[in-house]
Amino acid sequence: MLTRTFLFMALLIALIPLNSAYSASPDRYSDFFSPLSRRADSLKNPLNPPKVTLGKMLFFDPRLSRSGVISCNTCHALSTGGVDNMPFSIGHGWQAGGRNSPTVFNAAILGSQFWDGRAADVEEQAGGPILNPIEMASTEELAVETIKSIPGYVSLFKKAYVNDRDPVSFENITKAIAAFERTLLTPSRFDRYLSGKKGGLRSDEIKGLDLFVSKGCAQCHNGMGIGGGSLQKFNYGSDEGRFNITGNENDRKVFRVPSLRNVERTYPYFHDGSVWNLDQAVKIMGRKQLGTELSDEETGLIVKFLRSLTATRLTIKLPVLPPSSATTPRPDPHWSPEPIENSPVETPTESETTSEPAAEQQQIPSM
Repeated sequence: MLTRTFLFMALLIALIPLNSAYSASPDRYSDFFSPLSRRADSLKNPLNPPKVTLGKMLFFDPRLSRSGVISCNTCHALSTGGVDNMPFSIGHGWQAGGRNSPTVFNAAILGSQFWDGRAADVEEQAGGPILNPIEMASTEELAVETIKSIPGYVSLFKKAYVNDRDPVSFENITKAIAAFERTLLTPSRFDRYLSGKKGGLRSDEIKGLDLFVSKGCAQCHNGMGIGGGSLQKFNYGSDEGRFNITGNENDRKVFRVPSLRNVERTYPYFHDGSVWNLDQAVKIMGRKQLGTELSDEETGLIVKFLRSLTATRLTIKLPVLPPSSATTPRPDPHWSPEPIENSPVETPTESETTSEPAAEQQQIPSM
């Protein structure tokens, strides 16, 4: 009898770590984080099924680029975490951008867009890459001409924008893309944990979460996006950050705090894409931003927590795009603008720090 009692108690003790993922209360972190919402609606860009369907097609359509080979999905590949896993994305004529492309997943819930926060939302951001000579190298006029020449698209625009007399406009192109991006939300096990549901965090992941908060990471990486809600100074590399846009000395080395959702899939890390290992990135952030040397054990636990932010289920069906017509502008992969400086990490000239177009040429303005 004593032996059976001992075995029963030993079994209970062995099961405690397994159950702790479900019994640990998330309430103590409610001031830092909130579960991911089901929708990322916008009053200025109301979502409707035809617009989302249209936006998805445009997101994957390389005909919005002058070369006919680059789409939004080229740099923000939905099959690889919403990024291209390159330090700098490759654009028109094999030009390299000056910053790492952030993920498009969950971008719609963030407080600003681009590494320097120069766009307020995904609607404002969506048109930037299309027009940038380093990226898709098109113009508003060429984009509209291309879409209007494709009967299948004209029909879809009429369904998506029923109240517009002339629905095919550059603004509506970008709004449709943004509408699709507003559906790219990726709930994770961490959201289940925050909601008090089963299937949340495991014991080591909760220890990592405890460290993530106690060490100070959550002072910047917080909210629904676990980042993306503020701009902070990060003195790393030669990129001057938001200073390139504003010319304000206080903005030197200031960048938007990235969201950490799906972070294990969005390597390489930082604005310059210089770090490929998540453990190394965590240690650098501890040293540079928190002034602390994280041990290997602490780093490992934090990384375990960060991996719990990966989407639990993600299924995206590729769209079938409408065919071009005889009047559709032909691809022009050899087109070149006036000579431009493409020196992504050089110290900016005076003109580059005082005008937004110059800064646009300095980098790929990705999500």
